[in-house]
Amino acid sequence: QVHLVESGGTLVQAGGSLRLSCAASGSIFSLNTMGWFRQAPGKQRELVAFITREGTTNYADSLKGRFTISRDNAKSTVYLQMNTLKPEDTAVYYCAATPRGPFSKYDYWGQGTQVTVSS
Repeated sequence: QVHLVESGGTLVQAGGSLRLSCAASGSIFSLNTMGWFRQAPGKQRELVAFITREGTTNYADSLKGRFTISRDNAKSTVYLQMNTLKPEDTAVYYCAATPRGPFSKYDYWGQGTQVTVSS
């Protein structure tokens, strides 16, 4: 089993920056891909970014250049740096992990952290 805990969500003004953290514990050696998803009110959950054990990253097209995902394997933590935030970035952000590739089903999920961007 893997336990994921997100932190860092808060209220921020448009144009500001925020860094989310996701700390993993448990059978973390089995994890290959870790990702960030988000779900805005009334919308479907969407993939924000993922990073593999080897460090390969990918982002939603609309977020490229503003968001950066990284991981610290020694700390078993994944980060999401979000810059130039917009009101449409307001959502609950979830960390997820899978022992398989990034386009497979994610088995483990955190509880989510709320990000609110005010205009």
